[in-house]
Parts: sequence; structure tokens; C-alpha cells
Amino acid sequence: METILIVAVLALLVIAAATTFAPRLGVAAPLLLVLLGIGVTLVPAVPTIEIGPEWILAGVLPPLLYSASVSMPSLDFRREFTAISGLSVALVVASSVVLGLFFWWVIPGISLAWGIALGAVVSPTDAVATSIVKGLGVSPRIVTMLEGESLLNDATALVMLRTAIAGAAASVSFWGVLGDFAYAILVATAIGAIVGWLNLVVRSRVSDATVSTVISFTIPFIASIPAEMLGASGLVAAVVAGLVTGRGALKRLKPWHRIAEQQNWRTIELLLESAVFLLLGLELTGIVGDVIADHDGVLPAVLVALGGLVLTIAVRSGYVSLLVKSLQRRARRHEVMRPRMKIIKQRFDERDARLASEAQPDGGVPGTIRPEDIRAAAADGFRRREGHRSPELPRIPRPPLGARAAQRIDRLRTRITRAVADFDYFLERPIGWREGTVVVWAGMRGAVTVAAAQTFPADTPHRSTLVLIAFLVAAVSLLLQGGTLPWLIARVKPRPEPAGLADDERRQLSTLLNDTATAERAAAAAEGREADAVQIITAQRDALLRVRDEGTFSSETLAGALDVLDAEQISVELRGGT
Repeated sequence: METILIVAVLALLVIAAATTFAPRLGVAAPLLLVLLGIGVTLVPAVPTIEIGPEWILAGVLPPLLYSASVSMPSLDFRREFTAISGLSVALVVASSVVLGLFFWWVIPGISLAWGIALGAVVSPTDAVATSIVKGLGVSPRIVTMLEGESLLNDATALVMLRTAIAGAAASVSFWGVLGDFAYAILVATAIGAIVGWLNLVVRSRVSDATVSTVISFTIPFIASIPAEMLGASGLVAAVVAGLVTGRGALKRLKPWHRIAEQQNWRTIELLLESAVFLLLGLELTGIVGDVIADHDGVLPAVLVALGGLVLTIAVRSGYVSLLVKSLQRRARRHEVMRPRMKIIKQRFDERDARLASEAQPDGGVPGTIRPEDIRAAAADGFRRREGHRSPELPRIPRPPLGARAAQRIDRLRTRITRAVADFDYFLERPIGWREGTVVVWAGMRGAVTVAAAQTFPADTPHRSTLVLIAFLVAAVSLLLQGGTLPWLIARVKPRPEPAGLADDERRQLSTLLNDTATAERAAAAAEGREADAVQIITAQRDALLRVRDEGTFSSETLAGALDVLDAEQISVELRGGT
């Protein structure tokens, strides 16, 4: 027991030291941890370390994927879903088949089914590995693609792996594989959505922030375990639960609950991610020892792994080149459609302005505005114009219209505003060969590959060699691609965010918040009372959530504004003021 505690404490100290000193050394902390792990295994006194794959697949990945999906902006995920779904499904399937043919050809004594199984193992990018990309200053659009891909491609890979293992013992059909995949995704999505909704419902009724955070620690497992028991993808269930939670947390959870949860989950992420990379290096000796014990050559496995990695990058390059061309064609269509959509939006805005000037909300008394009309005007009066964002004339509710008709018009207006914002987003942040190069090279393999390889049955032909190949592909991918990624980005120079856009958005959001606060005070005065500070902050948050739904501001700028509101509300409530 004491030995285990000493090892755990030393591991924590190593993680803290690597995280602290890696930036000073100019190396990403995950890469430093892999090298440290490999170095430790070379010490003769260190025993062989083996970690059961279920600890990674069922114990580590669900919370990591849940945490990443909670923090992923739903707006960005929606916009990039076409690219994400292609990278996480089509690319994984294509890579599995192509690599399977290669492994079947170069590894004597294995069938095509086992070759595809190994191809499925080394095909998915690693969610932990993408953490290397975030600190390199690339476009948020690239980060969203890579992070979204890593959230979902594990499910495709594991379904392919299960199918290939089953195909090694019996025949399988294409429709059977497709049905298994659809079942795994649909059931997992349903379970994840239900768990995410229940998470919000339960935690919104909890007053203690610590208890709320403890409940959040259980959510990825509450989603993943039932999904796995039903034969679906537990990882997808954890991701969906995280997306639902992240989407609704701003409306349902208290500010101090969200901040406490974020801080605690950052600590969990650091420990789990770092432990995964450290264990990846520590497993080297045991894997190589198994190959030697089975009298299989280590050098042939190294050569096959290098060939597999090259082929993996080649397949990814081919697919991403097609993806970039597809995105460019879509951007050209958006460029043609954008003027038409803006004309429609302008007509809506002109109609709102005309009705606002003619409205008599209180039954014929011009200029008399009810408090609810002031709030509605503040909520709807911020609209995006041609090429920039600016506040427009307040829109007063239209009495002649019925409630359902007004709701339909509002929904239509929101869809049009969102479509215009999406067009602007894609045209202002184009994807070209520079961005495509980064997407290709940042697709690193990691601990998921090693853990999935260790799930091969004991009677798998040349099992130890297949596991070593998977380990080498993951390790070399991390060290080679991760180590040279900063250099590559500096050379290809992908497009940064549009100059001045963030400052302009912050100014516009400041105007929106000030207008909302003024309208809330005016509404309170019309009711004969003084405006409550928390009520003003709540109205400002609702205004930000509305423009978030419309997509007229970047997720990063909105997140910063929402964090400021949370801090202000906590400060007000701690003072006990209003």
C-alpha cells in the first residue's frame, strides 16, 4: 500500500513539474511526459508496468471527452459538423480499410479481418493529443474541427474493431456493420441526451456548489456505462451528455456552480491527460518484452509501424484535400447566397422599424410603452448590419398579430439572422491548403490506440506484435507530429482570425449590455420600483444568449462576456447587495 502511495505521489509531482517546465523548454508537456515515461522504463530496477485497457477506455476517456464537450461551444460544433462528421466517420472507415490491406500484406500469418482490426485501432486521432494544438495559436475553426473529430471518431473505430474481430471468426455483411454502427450511435445519443438533461434538472435544484460539482463527476459514467451495457458507444453517450450540459448550463446552473465546476474539471483534465501520456511511455518495456517472449522480431514491427504511420498520414492528406475543396465550393455558394439573405434580413429590419414607429401598445395612446414592451425592445433591438454589428431601432411587439404568428415570424427571423451569420463566418474564415496542412499534421494518435490494441483477444495471431505496432504508431505520431507541429505552423502560416474583429465584437457587446441595463432600469421605473442588480445581470445574460443563438458573434468573445457577468453576479451576491 505504501509503495502505491509513493508511486502516486511521485507521479503527481512529475506531472506538476512537466507542466511547469515544459513551456520553458519549448516542448509540449504531453510530449515531455511520454519521453519521461520511456526513460523510466529503461532503468533496470523499474518493474514492468501494465495497465488494463478497460481503465483507459471506460475509466479515463469518458470524463475527458465529457469535459471537452461541455466546454465546446455548441455554435461552433454545429457550424463545423459536416467536416467533423466526415473526419470522424468517413476518414476512420477509409483509413481502417486501407491500413488493413497494408497490414494484411506485410504481416505474415494474419487474415484481412485482423489487418482491418489493427487498422481500426490506429485510425482515430486522440482527444488527449489535440490538447497540444490548443496552445499553438491556430484558428479556432481548426481547433473545433480537430477537437470535434477526436470526440466522435473513437466510436467509429471501436465499432470497426468489434466488427473486424467478429469477422475473423465468422462472416459479416456490410448491412450488418452499418446497422451496428447506427445502433451504437443512435442509442448512445439518446442516452447521452437524457443524462445531460437530467444532469441540468438535478443540479439546478442543488444549492451547494461542491455537491453540484461532485454530481458532475459522475455524469460521464452515468451516460457511458448504460450505453455500453446496451451494446452502444459509451464514449458517444458521454460526449452527447457533455454537449447538452454545456448548452444548457448558462440558463439552468448558478454562476458560482459553473465556475467551481470549471476549476475542478480543469484539475481533473490535467491529471488524467498527463497520466495517460506518462503511462503511454511507461508501457514500452512490457510491450517489447511480450514481443520478445513470443519470438517475434522487434525490428520488423518497427518497420511495419513506420509504414503504417506514413500510410495513415497519406490517407488523411488525401481525405483532407477533398474536404478542403468541398468547403471551398460551399464557401462560393455562400458568397452567392449571402446578398439575397441580407436583403431578406434587411426587409425584416425595415418592417420592425416601421412597426416600432407606428405601434401603440396600450390601445391607442401613442408613446405609452409598457414595461414588458421595453424589455422586448431591448432583447430584439440588437441586429447585425452589412459588414458590421450595430444596434438598431428597438422593435416593439406587434399587437395586430396573433401570438403564434408572431412566434413564427420571430423563429423565421432568427433562422435568417443565423444563416447570414453563418455565411459571414465561413467567408471571413476560409479554409485553404495552409489550414488543411495543419489539420493533417495535427491528427496525432495517442493512448486510445494503445488501449484499443490491448483489447485484442488472447488467441489473436501475433497479438504482441500487433500491440507493439499500435504502440509505436501512437508514440512516433505524438513525438514526430507533435514535436514538429509548432515548426510546421510557423512555416505554412495559416490565416489568423480577421484583424480587429475581436475588438469590434467586444465594443458591440458592451453597447448591447449597456442598452439592456438601461432598458431594464426603465422597465423597473415604469413599474414603480428600483432595478435589482442581479435582475439586470440576468437580463444581460439573456441578451447574450439570444445573440449566441443567432450566431452573430464569435464563441470566444461571447464566452468572455458571459464570464464577466458571472463574476459580477457572484460579487453582488457575496456583498448581499442588489
